[in-house]
Amino acid sequence: MPNEPTEPTPRREVTRITARRTGPLLVEGPVEVTLDDGTTVRSDRFEVALCTCRRSRRYPWCDTSHRRRG
Repeated sequence: MPNEPTEPTPRREVTRITARRTGPLLVEGPVEVTLDDGTTVRSDRFEVALCTCRRSRRYPWCDTSHRRRG
């Protein structure tokens, strides 16, 4: 139907991710993370730290294991 008004596409809020050179990715939450095996984990916190070194015992959440080198 020509000339029919269309509704604007709702704007999605931007998710802020802060990359740190020697640490985790800081992500404004809440977030859902899909892991390699297909499982999904969720955090409702206002900010989460995602592990990038895979040393965390709580992966994908960072537990600061990257600070220990060895």
